[in-house]
Amino acid sequence: LAGAASKQELRERVWEHLEASGLARFPRPVRGRIPNFQGSLQACSSIRELGEFSRAREVKVDPDKPLEGARLEALQARKTLLVPTPRLRTGLFNRIVPPPGATKEILRVCATSQGVKNYSEPVGLDGKARVDLVVVGSVAVSEKGWRIGKGEGYADMEYAMMVSMGAVQEDTPVVTIVHDCQVVDIAEELLGDHDLTVDYILTPTRIIKTNCKRPKPQGIIWHKANCHEMLGKIPILKTLRSREKQSGKDVTLQDEHPHLANTNPAALNKKEMVENTQPEAAMGSAQTGQRHVEGESLNPRLEGSGTITTVFVGNLPPSLRVRDLKCALREFHVIPLRLSWQGAQHRAFLDYRDKGTAERAVSSLRGLSLEGNTLQVELAKSQRNKG
Repeated sequence: LAGAASKQELRERVWEHLEASGLARFPRPVRGRIPNFQGSLQACSSIRELGEFSRAREVKVDPDKPLEGARLEALQARKTLLVPTPRLRTGLFNRIVPPPGATKEILRVCATSQGVKNYSEPVGLDGKARVDLVVVGSVAVSEKGWRIGKGEGYADMEYAMMVSMGAVQEDTPVVTIVHDCQVVDIAEELLGDHDLTVDYILTPTRIIKTNCKRPKPQGIIWHKANCHEMLGKIPILKTLRSREKQSGKDVTLQDEHPHLANTNPAALNKKEMVENTQPEAAMGSAQTGQRHVEGESLNPRLEGSGTITTVFVGNLPPSLRVRDLKCALREFHVIPLRLSWQGAQHRAFLDYRDKGTAERAVSSLRGLSLEGNTLQVELAKSQRNKG
């Protein structure tokens, strides 16, 4: 699995290997997720052997399925368990509060995603959380402690927010739990200042102490491009930014990537994904997969730039909205120059500047499931015929 030139290539290799080897477990497919794997409960149970866990009073464990066993261990040890709200939509943490006299079976339920909903109370920025141990999921990790998540940046942002609110310190240990095949070589140059590193790796067969010396993020790096996007997704982040600004910190957002600089969906449509909502007949061809877009001016800077390569996305769920697809495209970093939405026909067309970019989009989106439908993704026929 080693030797990949990018984070995404490493992710793809890990996901593919877990599926092909029969190690992947529910929820499937594992692609696009922090993958659950055979032996996850065994790996989680070894957290009891860490002195840092024994001494911890408050433990934060991410909500991913393969970490369910770690959440159960924390509850059984009567520790305060904090679980980030999914995608941080409604706040930062939920504190799991089992009912009085909870049996082991009830605690097992409390450790599941449903239990997090039924047996928890929210913890906001004023919750005075003091986390003694952090447990995160990973897609890939190296023995040196370099970690790669699923690419959305939530674990990194969660940690940065905990630093900003004083919930973690520089020496707060970070643990990740993965299958042995997810422990791979990762080039340090792939890491950014915002990337979270880990101190311990638990697998079904090993406990690895990384002795990682690379500093962990010291708070939110506001000038990073993904902060533009995260501000639109995480309401509590806006509150935290306002507080940091009042305290005198520099919270300037730099326009490194213009399409991420404005979290207003309407502005985003105009800037980056000019939506074509005309009926199919207006496409000028009965077979829209054969359509040509060279004559349309997508962007003044693109005049004369050559052939636009189009990607066909089919099997869209009937209830899916265009904004949901756009969100997925942003999360996988495959934003097109134009998105032609044909929801009534359960399909869409994505225009890219060149064939290489389009093929990366196909690779990233193929196998993606939205609302239970696995998308059909391929280069549009007209592009393949030209090839």
